[in-house]
Amino acid sequence: MKLFRFFAVGILFGIVLTKSEAISWYRIYEMFMFQSFHMYGIIGIAVITGVCGIRFIKKKEIKDYKGQPIEILDKEKSIARYLFGGIMFGLGWGLVGSCPGPIFILLGTGVPAIAVVLFGALLGTYLYGLLKDKLPH
Repeated sequence: MKLFRFFAVGILFGIVLTKSEAISWYRIYEMFMFQSFHMYGIIGIAVITGVCGIRFIKKKEIKDYKGQPIEILDKEKSIARYLFGGIMFGLGWGLVGSCPGPIFILLGTGVPAIAVVLFGALLGTYLYGLLKDKLPH
């Protein structure tokens, strides 16, 4: 029951993404072909919301659900890691037609083929966990 609020926020997030057509393969195709501003607007709102949320957490010293202070560590500055990671993410997003969050939404809306994508995403995450110490970061 303690984690119910996170489950409820996840369901609400899924509904918002579905209604805004952010899970639509066609909308993602339009974005990558620079034919529509729709997805760029959604991504822009998400970035602004994230920046405001992080500033709010730092300013008000918000605690996590266990009562511990939230620590947001600075990231290592390296152009290569962000270029390589961004290219990998973008290629996966473009080829699959979905970024990681909407995979679960698409599965819940009854798109069974997305289970293959989910399996690939989980396998890739597992392999990264095994190889992360050997990769250049």
